[in-house]
Amino acid sequence: MSKKVESSLRLKYIRVLERFLKSVVSYLSIPEGITKEGYDKKIENNLKYFQKTPSVVLYKGEFSDLESLVKEMIGYLGTEESIENIKSDILYKANKLEKTKNNRKYKKDKHKAEKFRDW
Repeated sequence: MSKKVESSLRLKYIRVLERFLKSVVSYLSIPEGITKEGYDKKIENNLKYFQKTPSVVLYKGEFSDLESLVKEMIGYLGTEESIENIKSDILYKANKLEKTKNNRKYKKDKHKAEKFRDW
């Protein structure tokens, strides 16, 4: 397979994973009115797109964490777990994943003035 095709497949797979996560998290973030049946329906709708795209090996830690979180969401489909437990677990892990992404992108210089004292 050519490098371009492989890169485009990888990007498509990552976008499907991110779309899956965003859709489920936005549903779970609704203040009231979420049900287990609604969660299952949301997962089944997103599962259609997820199954259409071929899976690709993801080497980066944050992408593999994203993939494992999506697979865990799918694992809750049809279980007897309460929606509150599912909600707290998924939102906690999604928040943790978002923190690791932001941590890589943004570093705060805590003491900017101290950096130039030796000058």
